[in-house]
Amino acid sequence: MSELHVGIDLGTTYSLVSVVEDGEPRVIKNGLGELLTPSAVHVSEDGVVLVGSAARAKAVTAPHRTVLSFKRDMGTARRFELGGKSFTPEELSALVLQGLKQDVEAEFGRPISEAVVTVPAYFGELQRRATRTACELAGIPVERIINEPTAAALAYGLHENQRELCAAVLDLGGGTFDVTILEIMEGVVEIQASAGDLRLGGDDFASSLVERCQLLLDRNHGIGDLTDIGRARLGEACELAKRRLSFEEQTRIALPALATVAGPRDVELALSRADFEEACLPLLSRMTRVVERALRDAGREPRQIDEVLLVGGATRTPCVVRLASQLFSRLPLRVLPPDEAVAMGAAIQVALKKGDSAVGDFVVTDIAPFTLGVASGNRRGAALVHGLFSPIIERGTVLPASRVEQFATIADDQTRLLLEVYQGEHSLCAQNQKLGQYELDGIPPGPAGTQVIDVRFTYDMNGVLDVDTTIRSTGETAEFTIESVPGRLSKKEIDEARARLKRLKFHPREALPNVTALARADALYVELTGENRVVLGAHINQMRLALEQQGTSDISAARERLLRLLSELAPRG
Repeated sequence: MSELHVGIDLGTTYSLVSVVEDGEPRVIKNGLGELLTPSAVHVSEDGVVLVGSAARAKAVTAPHRTVLSFKRDMGTARRFELGGKSFTPEELSALVLQGLKQDVEAEFGRPISEAVVTVPAYFGELQRRATRTACELAGIPVERIINEPTAAALAYGLHENQRELCAAVLDLGGGTFDVTILEIMEGVVEIQASAGDLRLGGDDFASSLVERCQLLLDRNHGIGDLTDIGRARLGEACELAKRRLSFEEQTRIALPALATVAGPRDVELALSRADFEEACLPLLSRMTRVVERALRDAGREPRQIDEVLLVGGATRTPCVVRLASQLFSRLPLRVLPPDEAVAMGAAIQVALKKGDSAVGDFVVTDIAPFTLGVASGNRRGAALVHGLFSPIIERGTVLPASRVEQFATIADDQTRLLLEVYQGEHSLCAQNQKLGQYELDGIPPGPAGTQVIDVRFTYDMNGVLDVDTTIRSTGETAEFTIESVPGRLSKKEIDEARARLKRLKFHPREALPNVTALARADALYVELTGENRVVLGAHINQMRLALEQQGTSDISAARERLLRLLSELAPRG
């Protein structure tokens, strides 16, 4: 049995898997026949877990039992309460990954041997380790972590271009925005700079529209606070409106019986693309700053960029395309579906790693997205300043990298040293992100400044940091072990989390098409009124009766009729 190597795009909004067949990447459809699997988790009242499209549909009718966009909290201590159970972002990501794993293994009839998984270029060390933990919990062996823009560049096939080429990859996903400047030269893809914003994505564009609609509701309809379900319905309606405004100048949002704190209200709002783009101006300004920082770090002017690549579903938004065109004075290149390019590139990367001659022979380099260093102090006479940031590996350093810096004791007879590791760009540690700490013992006593300690940082291609120290006078070395970092799981905690996930109840895979169809129908039923609602209600009842009678052919026929009706009645976008 041949090995199965896959590329996985674990996204904020959608996730997908790709493989390379005969030198070409192919995105694998999930159990519902869809290329994109929503990164969503729902826990029903009876404790059953839903993942993907069914869970995404439940976000409208049961928002308190559904969670989305948890990728933004990877590597943090945040926990999500669902159905009386508590989940970390890593555990929720693992549930999505398990669904992807199940689908791809059902497609090929064998287990995944190795995977390349993508992360935003601006993900730091904690988020990258958290991503690897999520894969471990899902039982997916990770060959390598690769940056999303780098993967996208591979998918676009720029390495095949015979001319030297400098490109800017703008990756706007559901939750993050990355800009990577790279150069293609004689079979080498060299990353020159990366910059990003981990709290800027398509979700924020939809949220801007939600805020605009809430102002209109208050001003034009006298509607104040909404209930949880009301907010969820408004959010879903704004997401659909955002998509429609990508190809229409005007649209309307109709929300019959919208759940407000004061009671249900029928609401209809008119929106224009100009309204939406005005609401998004602060987000476009933030995008501009990220682009400018990436160009500055790469030492490039916009006119020196030969191609601009747009990646991520949110780059379909016209004002985003226009911004890219204005910043670089050229039309962006979009020859692949922006949702799929990253996963396809990840599959190419794993094929390259395995020496697949069908995908060619070229080299990809990457860089450190953040500066990494330690806390230090300075003494002058009786004055002592603590908490200064001393860089060891600067952002933009080509990976893998190993750097060593020397530090000396600052007190007489100092025998211990607290080594604190930080990530960031500020001169004060308090303004950067702490990655961990290690207490070094056994320093021989002596006058201040006489004992020298070498601190070595080793940063690999996966963005994983190892630290070791050497006391010069004794030659004693110690490997850095991270202690009590929020959001990081120990081996024991990983084992416990894996056992806990195994105890969860899941809908059988073969039942998911039925569950998903009903979840989508229930979500649409909330939005409709009049004859359409009556017709949809009848189809939902027929589907539930078929499930109750458990006749396989009757269930399939009822589901197909329901799906056709949903396609006819659902808002476009």
